[in-house]
Amino acid sequence: MVISLLWMWLEKLVGLHSIHIDKHMYLTNLFALPAILIYVLALRDKKQNHYHGHMTYVQGLVSGLIITVIVALFSPLTQWIFSTIITQEYFPNVIAHSVETGYHTPVRRRLRLILTWKIT
Repeated sequence: MVISLLWMWLEKLVGLHSIHIDKHMYLTNLFALPAILIYVLALRDKKQNHYHGHMTYVQGLVSGLIITVIVALFSPLTQWIFSTIITQEYFPNVIAHSVETGYHTPVRRRLRLILTWKIT
């Protein structure tokens, strides 16, 4: 949770939530590197300290699943902190950028397109 919040704060600092929002969808994926490193280090620690240097596949799988459940449980809190405290302007900026670039059409235009479709 702490690493995620630090990463999001760093993204905001370098402008990925505002002026460089066009690069956000690419650069945010770099978070996978520290996330994978944390998983590996946690499993290695579990192997060394809990299983005395020898861990079976099932023990590793269960340990990984426990880590995943803990991360999943903290995700909503992390997302709330991110969107309300760290950067309130992120979602409006993403919406504006996606409409501006044509990635998403505005709702009115989309409704007009749906209403004018004809079944042939």
